[in-house]
Amino acid sequence: MTSPARNHFLRATAAQVTAAAEAANPMRHATGHELMLAQLAEHKRQLRQIQSIERKADAKRAMLPDYAAWVQGVLDSDSGLQDEVFMSVMVWHIDVGDFAGALPLAAYAIRHGLVMPDQYQRTTATLIAEEYAGMAIKAAEAGQPVDTGTLSEVATLVEDQDMPDEVRAKLHKAIGYGYIATVDTQQTAEQQQWSRKFALEHLQRALELHDKVGVKKDIERLERDIKNAAPSVAREGDGKG
Repeated sequence: MTSPARNHFLRATAAQVTAAAEAANPMRHATGHELMLAQLAEHKRQLRQIQSIERKADAKRAMLPDYAAWVQGVLDSDSGLQDEVFMSVMVWHIDVGDFAGALPLAAYAIRHGLVMPDQYQRTTATLIAEEYAGMAIKAAEAGQPVDTGTLSEVATLVEDQDMPDEVRAKLHKAIGYGYIATVDTQQTAEQQQWSRKFALEHLQRALELHDKVGVKKDIERLERDIKNAAPSVAREGDGKG
């Protein structure tokens, strides 16, 4: 059993140790943003130690909650100030496949004309379009669902932004692949046909922008499927009448 005197001694000693540690801490007078930058630097250091892309994504997914309050504060303030932390977190959301979570950050960055940190070597709009497209195409090719709604919002978001035609073509390819993936999930032949037609429009636009985007066979297949499905759609329409 400890005495009041011993408790007082322990509290006083703990306070002294804490004060000494704070005095030795170079971040003791840091602002919130400086603390976030220090955390980002430490997390990036940890990520550089990971060779696996899949494991890097897992690590980023675990790190993202540490930035949630900061990012929400930036969005709420709507100040438009350049912020390396905010821009890095936006990319990480895309990297882990959180398309919907990244969208408000992307919209904010485009609206305020924020630029990417130097290591990304691309304009903000180019990076957003290319990263979204790349992740979506990868998911579609792996047979995973693709959020076509978010991809379409991204296309609208960067519509008036300058970027290489190859990048915009890749985004249209991603949307097209997303619609192809929805065909089998539709309940009626008419809905399936609309998915094919939306996919075809985006793949044709992708080909117009970049003839080596890799969609020619997909277009041929869609045109054939649309033609073959037409009688079923017509019969379904007659049955409704």
